[in-house]
Amino acid sequence: MTALIIHGHFYQPPRENPWTGAIDPEPSAAPFHDWNERVHAECYQPNSAALILDEKSGQELIVNNYANVSFDFGPTLLWWLERQHPETYASILAADAQSLERHGGHGNAIAQAYNHAILPLCNERDRRTQVLWGLADFRHRFGRESESIWLPETACNDDVLDLLIDERLRFVILAPLQAKRIRSGESADWQSIPAGSVDTSVPYRCLHRDGSGRSIAVFFYDQRISHAIAFERALTSSRALVDQFAQQRGGAGSLVNVATDGESYGHHHKFGDLCLAHALEIEAPARGLSLTNYGEYLQQHLLMMEVEIDSGDDGEGSSWSCVHGVSRWLRDCGCHTGGESGWNQAWRQPLREALDYLRDEAASAFEATRGELFRDPWAARDEAITLVLDQMKSREEFLARHAPRELNREEEQRALLFLEAQRHTLLMYTSCGWFFNDISGIEPVQILKYACRAIEIMVQLGFPLPRGRFLEILRKAKSNRPEMGTGADIYERLVEPTNPSAIDVTQTVSLRAG
Repeated sequence: MTALIIHGHFYQPPRENPWTGAIDPEPSAAPFHDWNERVHAECYQPNSAALILDEKSGQELIVNNYANVSFDFGPTLLWWLERQHPETYASILAADAQSLERHGGHGNAIAQAYNHAILPLCNERDRRTQVLWGLADFRHRFGRESESIWLPETACNDDVLDLLIDERLRFVILAPLQAKRIRSGESADWQSIPAGSVDTSVPYRCLHRDGSGRSIAVFFYDQRISHAIAFERALTSSRALVDQFAQQRGGAGSLVNVATDGESYGHHHKFGDLCLAHALEIEAPARGLSLTNYGEYLQQHLLMMEVEIDSGDDGEGSSWSCVHGVSRWLRDCGCHTGGESGWNQAWRQPLREALDYLRDEAASAFEATRGELFRDPWAARDEAITLVLDQMKSREEFLARHAPRELNREEEQRALLFLEAQRHTLLMYTSCGWFFNDISGIEPVQILKYACRAIEIMVQLGFPLPRGRFLEILRKAKSNRPEMGTGADIYERLVEPTNPSAIDVTQTVSLRAG
């Protein structure tokens, strides 16, 4: 039988007001309070209990689609689901447990980099923390180690792959355009391949650059079917969808695998959840397609081919949603969603420059705590995700492990504030801030809120206010809407007023003691 893997990437950016911990109203999501609520109602909940009819038996079936597909959920989205929609959250965890039994101990769920930052554009420390926090969040929720981690926008370069190998992950999912050249073994000659033409019916081995022989498996998803699901209304007929799976048999292996945003199934395409349920529960098995996941497939098949990926210009990286590598999150490359004629995205570069400036200022202050508050500040940051996941966890015990000496109460609070500032400098790199058409959108405004909170904490800690230089850089980011002005104007009019207090607001999600 041909193996079939459908991967869904389920994700929403963190939307919480960084001072209150609650999501502010988002009018564009009407009639819902915010986009999390809207997408939950249209996609996340329906996929946990899709009602379909088995025509042969005449029985109605309630299908948990998460038990039939490979999937990842954004950690910040799961945090929200756990609190706002615990039944949906429980269904997601139950589906993974069920898949473990079905697939020889290999669960459908995989981890995701913590807050969907573009990893090749992160500095080395932030990239590591994003991965470690994503893996720790997965372990906390699913009760097991993840075999893989979803790379936001599948953005990847050699540095990212080396990190995943260092963390002993088994496989990664990439777009076919990201394959550069292949060979059948270490002794064979490399063969360059035309863009997008890699055989997606087999996985590939990618070696660490350190010469150790360590490697990770790379699955390239089927571009044609994935694109049809996401953009060409392939979810209007379950029979036609399964026809596409069946017709794709061939190539060197026995695998058909597709990957799309999970929101395709119900949010982007109404009733897509029902189409998916009927296709995978009824029609695919009848057509000789065997549902599996990547971990189980790897257990049953040897890696015969080796691959080198496209690391993009100057090693910046490549991705699934920007034909210019990762420029969509860095500069005005022409890739955007929506907008009007004549608009540009030249605001992207100064936005990133402003955040980089703030990150580096905060990092310098944080590093200066070495030997005073922390033995190793960055090791403490990597482990601080445990404080986010468990608000009841003892802050004193955490600090006792990481401090070079016994801290007094004031020093403990100061150490926790430093970690809180670091959390916000990570959140401000959420990829949606650059993805769309204008700096005045809700996504750039949201990441600027995290920047604002980081600035506030630095002031509380007694460091020179970086706001002036930060706004100076933001003034170079001009909105396409003349009435909105520049990034600095947006910051002063739409970001700073969302802070209900100028000093020391205790958050719902906080690294400090409750």
